[in-house]
Amino acid sequence: MQNEEKILGEGLHLAIIMDGNGRWAKRRGLPRTAGHRKGAKAVRRTVEAAADFGIETLTLYAFSSDNWQRPAEEVATLMQLFERYLGSETERCIKHGVRLNVIGRRDRLSSRLVQAIEKAEAATADGSVLHLRLAVDYSSRHAIATAASMFRPPGTATPEVFSELLNRAINSEPSAPDVDLLIRTSGEQRVSDFLLLESAYAELFFTERLWPDFRQEDLTAALFAYHQRDRRFGRIASRDAESSEYPHREMTP
Repeated sequence: MQNEEKILGEGLHLAIIMDGNGRWAKRRGLPRTAGHRKGAKAVRRTVEAAADFGIETLTLYAFSSDNWQRPAEEVATLMQLFERYLGSETERCIKHGVRLNVIGRRDRLSSRLVQAIEKAEAATADGSVLHLRLAVDYSSRHAIATAASMFRPPGTATPEVFSELLNRAINSEPSAPDVDLLIRTSGEQRVSDFLLLESAYAELFFTERLWPDFRQEDLTAALFAYHQRDRRFGRIASRDAESSEYPHREMTP
């Protein structure tokens, strides 16, 4: 990869809502579980591409707390795939300097899966190239409520303090910065209770591509689009500030 391409993702926190496994399978007359298995291969491609692009943190929405409502067979397949991923990819993560971290609740996961998570996290703890976070049994609203319950006076609940509590509430080790770019595949345009607070100023990118078909060129397109955005964080653009007659009347979006 050329140096100029690597700069595209340098230091970014990228979050992805991996959507479209079921539709991918349905279009091919296959069971939904086949789509999930194909989607697992897209995870590997994306992790490798993220590391190549210099992305610092990659958070993937693997299983939401609402997904427990899906058919038991599908849920069981997802959990099996997840455990298998931890077993097969840990060595690869170690080799490529990827620190693996599972965020979300763990009290509803099987003890066997929790042990696999803890083993993978411990084995990859020295990874410094990429912080890979897999969101499993994750709900942003639940995480925010949990973080709020953890606060104890007489301290001051600053945004920085609450951010640390929030990272603790979701088992994020190490803590992660705010999201810079949030991608959702499959054409849906909503955030589905994913990293709501951390994505307060994230740029959003929606693609029609179904997750099993997501490839490096799709990530490249999203990163190019991100760098075309004017991230003002409530401020006005410098060119507008120079020409504005009443800059104090500008409203934040």
